[in-house]
Amino acid sequence: MKTSIVYSSKTGNTRQLADAIAAVLPESDILYNGTPSDAALAADRIYIGFWTDKGSCNSEIADFLKTVRGKQVFLFGTAGFGGDAAYFDKVLSSVKKHLDRSNTLIGSYMCQGKMPQSVRDRYVKMKASPVPVPNVDMLIENFDRAATHPDTQDLQSLKDIVAQLA
Repeated sequence: MKTSIVYSSKTGNTRQLADAIAAVLPESDILYNGTPSDAALAADRIYIGFWTDKGSCNSEIADFLKTVRGKQVFLFGTAGFGGDAAYFDKVLSSVKKHLDRSNTLIGSYMCQGKMPQSVRDRYVKMKASPVPVPNVDMLIENFDRAATHPDTQDLQSLKDIVAQLA
């Protein structure tokens, strides 16, 4: 079965997941591996990766998902905020809305991903503000927790799921 791996990766997190998928699949089966392209649509199965933007996939992947028809699709993504399965499920539910019904969703995977230092700097500045910002300490703690993700365990979990599908 010919496969494509399509992803958008602003900080490199989602690319790490795409690389983990490519490492599991037979090289001869991979038709396309890269950013959204019509060339990817020639595959029978497409692994589609995104970074989370406002609770859904980024716009580049949302647009690509709308072009996918009659394929087996596996969604994967990263989110700076989270680590919580309920949040990831909510994001995936939003992403699935961009996918045409002619496709078969064969699986999905999400994990936390590190964020740019500028995000933490913004949180620290918010904390120093004379106007109290609710939950700012929680945001800083989440940023610090996310700094090591995707980690080895995240990547291995994804590889295990993909290996079961191959």
